[in-house]
Amino acid sequence: MPTWLTPSVDPSQLLGTPNDSSALQMALRLGTAFLCGCAIATIYWAVRPREKFLPTFPPTLVLLSILCAMLPLVIGQNVAWAFGLVGALSIVRFRTVVDDTYDITFVIFAVLVGMAVGADQITVALVGISVMGLAAALVRPRGGNSGPVTPQDTRLEIRLAVGRDPQLLFHEVFDALMSKVEFTSGSTSKQGASLDLQYRVRLRPDIDPVEVLNRLNLIEGVQSVDLRPAR
Repeated sequence: MPTWLTPSVDPSQLLGTPNDSSALQMALRLGTAFLCGCAIATIYWAVRPREKFLPTFPPTLVLLSILCAMLPLVIGQNVAWAFGLVGALSIVRFRTVVDDTYDITFVIFAVLVGMAVGADQITVALVGISVMGLAAALVRPRGGNSGPVTPQDTRLEIRLAVGRDPQLLFHEVFDALMSKVEFTSGSTSKQGASLDLQYRVRLRPDIDPVEVLNRLNLIEGVQSVDLRPAR
């Protein structure tokens, strides 16, 4: 490689190494991850269609960048700690239901800080809490706590007995109560005896969600109806 392409400054002199970093170097490393995460979130915001945009996802990308930068600071060269972290996150993933990606980042945050304290890496834990707290305050979601695409969008799930045409059964209720209906997915259940249909819908103004549930539930063949904020 030509000498003019070789960096004149060793990054380890500024940021240190995962096994040997001061508190200031740790803060610089996590701050750099914050800036990189902001760049990733900006790209996501620029290329993602507005109708599919989740307000909580860009902050999630930023915070995950910082958390991933904390990993080598906590683990270092300790392979046992690496496997322990994977096991802890697996327990959280498969034993806990977390709907919002933004909430998942704080679950990972708690796991990492706890492991840092347990590994006697108090400096890593304190610096991580400081940088993560500041980053979370700067990039907190602006679209509400639940993170729907729009305040009016809801997710409608209908379980229907097989052999019936959903379009013929539901079009009257959809036309009367909803201004937007978008079919998102479908699957079979009960060993093929039922259809699970999912829609993204927008209720008309002044429509009570209970009325939607009641009218759909009265349709012959409908076994269950679930209406909740869209994610």
